[in-house]
Amino acid sequence: MINNIYCIGRNYSEHAKELGNNVEAEPIIFSKPNSSLITNDIITLPIFSNDVHYETELVIKIAKEGFQIQLNEAETYYNEVAVGLDLTARDLQTKLKDKKLPWFLSKGFKDSCYVSSFISKSKFGKDVRFSMSLNGEKRQEGNTKDMIFNIPGIIKYLSQYIVLKPNDLIYTGTPKGVGQLKHGDQLSLFIENKKMADLQVK
Repeated sequence: MINNIYCIGRNYSEHAKELGNNVEAEPIIFSKPNSSLITNDIITLPIFSNDVHYETELVIKIAKEGFQIQLNEAETYYNEVAVGLDLTARDLQTKLKDKKLPWFLSKGFKDSCYVSSFISKSKFGKDVRFSMSLNGEKRQEGNTKDMIFNIPGIIKYLSQYIVLKPNDLIYTGTPKGVGQLKHGDQLSLFIENKKMADLQVK
């Protein structure tokens, strides 16, 4: 069972640029409730937003409890990776940001979060490539080597403030290419060349 869901914002410089955001010196952390998880292969768009964006991300699952984890030990705190979607109600997020309010409602709504099945990280080399196709056309492609803050660094940073627990998920950031979802869209998620999921937007 999934425990907490933590997300890293602006972890790919090209994505920060496409939204007109600065790259920060430290990771930007936000969270989603586990009630936001999509439990099947259907994405249901919310009625309060007319501009829901997809953000494809590599996801790691924490394997053991840790607090104030040292960088040289961080790799031992996760064993599996997946590919996921962090959906954002961009119009609502913009309103909240303009008022200098938290993003939570634009990020934590029902069906705003998807994660595929997990694969052992031992099946991959140092770097992991992931991608998303929309209606048969590749729209996003990322590689962990291009992260501003790498996975061990994220684990170390987050654990200085929060006790990480088994089955916590960390969404590690989205590359460039985010865009709007529309009713009837079909999405396919990949890690390397392995298809991990097919989803439909309703």
